[in-house]
Order: sequence, then C-alpha cells, then structure tokens
Amino acid sequence: MGWFSASPSWVVGALPAGTGGKKPGFPLCGPRWYDRHCQPTVLNASGYVTARLQSTVSSKITGRIVEVLVEEGMAVTEGQVLARLDDTTERSYVALAEAQLRAVRSALAELEVRHEEAQLDLYRQRQLLDKHLIGQADFDATQAHADSLEARIANQREQEVVAEREIDVRRTAREDTVIRAPFSGVAISKDAQPGETISPVSAGGGFTRTGVCTIVDMSSLEIEVDVNESYINRVSPGQRVVATLDAYPDWEIGARVITTIPAADRQRATVLVRIAFDALGDSRILPDMGVNVRFLEAGSPEEDQVERATEG
Repeated sequence: MGWFSASPSWVVGALPAGTGGKKPGFPLCGPRWYDRHCQPTVLNASGYVTARLQSTVSSKITGRIVEVLVEEGMAVTEGQVLARLDDTTERSYVALAEAQLRAVRSALAELEVRHEEAQLDLYRQRQLLDKHLIGQADFDATQAHADSLEARIANQREQEVVAEREIDVRRTAREDTVIRAPFSGVAISKDAQPGETISPVSAGGGFTRTGVCTIVDMSSLEIEVDVNESYINRVSPGQRVVATLDAYPDWEIGARVITTIPAADRQRATVLVRIAFDALGDSRILPDMGVNVRFLEAGSPEEDQVERATEG
C-alpha cells in the first residue's frame, strides 16, 4: 500500500518556466495530461506487490524439531516435507496399539474355536434329547453356552474394529510430526532450527516457535494501492493499468483493476484497490516491492492499444 495517496494526473497552477507550457516529463497531447507514451492517464498511485496466498507453515502439535529441510529461496511443491518433529513417543503409541490389536485377534480366534466346539456339543445334545436320554434342562444349558460364545465373538469383533481405529489415530498423530508444504510456492523465510520447540499456538517467553517457514505462491502476486477517496470515482473494475516497479523504473508492466475494496480508511481517507498483473512468472516481481501505477482512461483507443500490445 502506497506511502502517499493517489493523485490526479493533471496539476492546477502555473508550470515552471522554460517548459513551454507543458509539464516536465509528461507531453501534452491534447486537453489533458498524458503519460510519456501519450496514453491518457486519469490517476497516478503508488503501492506494493502483495501475495494473496502466503502462509507461515506450522505444525498441528507441539513438539521438538529434529530436522528442517527448507531454506530461504527454495521452491517447494504441495505436500513436500519441510521439517520433522521428534516422533519417539508417537512411534511407541503406534507399537502399543498394534500389540493390542494382535491380542484382540488372538482372543477372537480362541473364541471362534470354542464356539465351534459348543456347536458340535449342541448337535449331540439335541440328538440325545430327541432320544429322551437327557432332560430339557441339560439341553437348554448347552444352548445357552453356545449363544454366550456367539455373543462374545460379536463383541470381540467390535473390539477388533476399535483397536484398528486406535492404530489409525496413532498413525495420524505420528504423521502430524511431519510438516509438509500446504501449497506450491517459494520459501521466503526460515523461522526455526533443529532442537527448538514448535507449537501451533504461542506459548510465550520467546522460546517456542510458531512456524517453520513462510511460503509464498508467486502465481498469486498482485498490486495493492491506496487511492484518495476524492479520486476513487476514476477507478473501475477491469480498468487498464500500467505498473512500474521502483526497482525497474524503465520496465512497464500491463495490469488491470480487479476490484475496489468496499471500505474506506477513515484516518487516511483512502480506499484500497486491488490490481492484477496481466502475466506472472517473471522472477523480477517479488512480494513487498514498491510499485507506481498509472490508471488509464477507460474505453480510450490508447487503452485498447496497450491491451493489444500486452496480449501480443
């Protein structure tokens, strides 16, 4: 956002002597001031290059960093491992959950064997009952034992599912010790080192890091400028803009107004305007660079020429 408010491209008052009635550096090509290429400029402003997608990457859990795999200026891809936390405890929990699952399955196998034996015993008891060699009470006791084993098997199978879910939870917790890039971009800062503690929330005291690095999606770069509210009526969505980076004053970049933020800054009497570059990918355009912009007159032939030149 600019350090001074946008101003109109014409100046009211006397021009310096020796200029021949023209504003120095801006040729007078008609009834209004034009830029140096005779493109009708309705407003000048300054601001900064900003990234719409920028993230300080942190962890889901609090832990001690054992490895950092990212450096400033490194290009990263979505899902790439950026750092690892100490996972000794989580690995132990996973091993415990896996042992519990094996114990549940072993008990289930034992119950299934006993249930098969109870079914055979129930078959024999039924034959004896049909021959009136045993009483109904003995048969009912055998039936109840077989039904009890069947119910225990069903319960044990549910316990098996619970144990499997417990392993999933523990493995997820172990995976949370690996910090990955949330999207593709470029790391612009490295904020933690091995041996330090990281937490998703600040613990205070300055000894706990809240992020490993900051990543910027270079394809999301755009321009933000503050326009004086007195001149905001000269800006409209889709309006052509010519941008010039402070670092490269001779390089003119085609751009277009995205939108005007529907809120004014009461203290500064400005309105924020978002501007999109026509094309990105040039390594010279970096976040937080200062930029000057010229808003061209909407619907002018000169604007169409700029648009065709940019597309070409």
